[in-house]
Amino acid sequence: MTNTLTRFRQDWLGNIRADILAGIVVALALVPEAIGFSIIAGVDPAVGLWASVAIAIVISFTGGRPGMISAATAAVAVLVIPLVRDHGVEYLFAATILMGVFQIIAGLLRLNLAMQFVSRSVITGFVNALAILIFMAQLPQLMNVTWHTYAMVLAGLAIIYLLPRLTTAVPSPLVSILILSAISISLGLPVHTVADMGELPSGLPSFSLPQVPLTIETLRIIAPYSLAMAAVGLLESLLTAQIVDDMTGTDSYKRYECRGQGIANMVAAMFGGMGGCAMIGQSVINVTSGGRGRLSTFTAGFVLFVALALFGSWVGQVPMPALVAIMIMVSIGTFSWNSIPNLRRHPWQSSVVMVTTVVVVVATHDLSLGVGAGVLLSGIFFAQKVQRLFRVEREASSDGRTATYRISGEIFFASVHRFTEQMQVDKETAPNVVIDMTDAHLWDISSVDALDKIVGKLSKMGADVKVIGYNGASKDIVDRFALHDKTGFELGTVPH
Repeated sequence: MTNTLTRFRQDWLGNIRADILAGIVVALALVPEAIGFSIIAGVDPAVGLWASVAIAIVISFTGGRPGMISAATAAVAVLVIPLVRDHGVEYLFAATILMGVFQIIAGLLRLNLAMQFVSRSVITGFVNALAILIFMAQLPQLMNVTWHTYAMVLAGLAIIYLLPRLTTAVPSPLVSILILSAISISLGLPVHTVADMGELPSGLPSFSLPQVPLTIETLRIIAPYSLAMAAVGLLESLLTAQIVDDMTGTDSYKRYECRGQGIANMVAAMFGGMGGCAMIGQSVINVTSGGRGRLSTFTAGFVLFVALALFGSWVGQVPMPALVAIMIMVSIGTFSWNSIPNLRRHPWQSSVVMVTTVVVVVATHDLSLGVGAGVLLSGIFFAQKVQRLFRVEREASSDGRTATYRISGEIFFASVHRFTEQMQVDKETAPNVVIDMTDAHLWDISSVDALDKIVGKLSKMGADVKVIGYNGASKDIVDRFALHDKTGFELGTVPH
């Protein structure tokens, strides 16, 4: 009980002023992105905006990473384009609810532990790719515009970077938005505004269940989309949580984050919203603006709700150059600049993994493909590295009647070829053969099968074979799957 109260105070009351101010900045920055993601998915802007409100508010209570921002995202939006086009928005809501169910199940099954297989090189590539995508997303706002836009972007960047040298009492991105909005509105400058991105919603969202038939056919239609959204949403959320962990020097409860994402998406769908997940750009804005606790995430959702419900016309007049300046700041701050000189300092395999992740994500705009490519390469390079950490030494007795093979290293599917090759079974002539496994470890069925074949060949050649020195784990897998200890071959004593 004491730990719960301590955690509550820390998450909600430990950073009140900074959390509220950071949340306000995030709320304003969410508007154009939510509208843009709605357009990508082929739905009304209100679907993305109300989704961002619901997800941000709910995840502030249910999530496992305080200070992280979740809302409607492009990563999920691009997946549902065919569903909306072919079946309509009600099927999108149904798919989003099922998405939430899958994510809750993922949390119960502890699938967050799969993050242990994502290397630091993949995470760095993921961060760099997102930084590039965030910057590229701002380019349309900088094309075919008047000089006023460029001047306002430069002014916004100047405020963002220079104001903290004078004071950190108020987040510089918030000051930038307020000053540039006041200048743009008072002078009537010819720049794009938030309202130009799409029509802001009028009225309040209402609770309702998706109007779709409750049939197996409906499940067949939505299940593939739901599974894809759940997987991509969790992948981006868990990676973003790790990045926020690194930025704040704190740990997060990623199993709870899986469950929380599922609950938030289900609630969003019931209020007419699309699916979403953690947003690295908005999370970086929040953290760099001073946001650390759940209050910052809640404030972002609540302020966005109030802004849309009561001050929609004012929000629509916020100049896009002010938000572009913030997102450029985010892209600059997100990119891991030391990863460039590290390309030469780090092992070439790590550099290849990082660059591949960046290239695939930027080329496809698909985070899951990039991370998948990086994880696959990491696994291949790891297997190649481990298989080289392997050695076979042959010792012959003085009378030449006994040959002892001392095995050291890891024997698994990638090293069995080297194992059988170095044993030189076909050249063995000693009548007695001892295979000493004291310094070796058998990892899988492939390694056991290779040992079986070696013992079998030696026995057919007339040799008396003994295998000694299994460690506990190797002994267990041999007892379960090996043949050479069940067909009359004599095994040495296993040391304890």
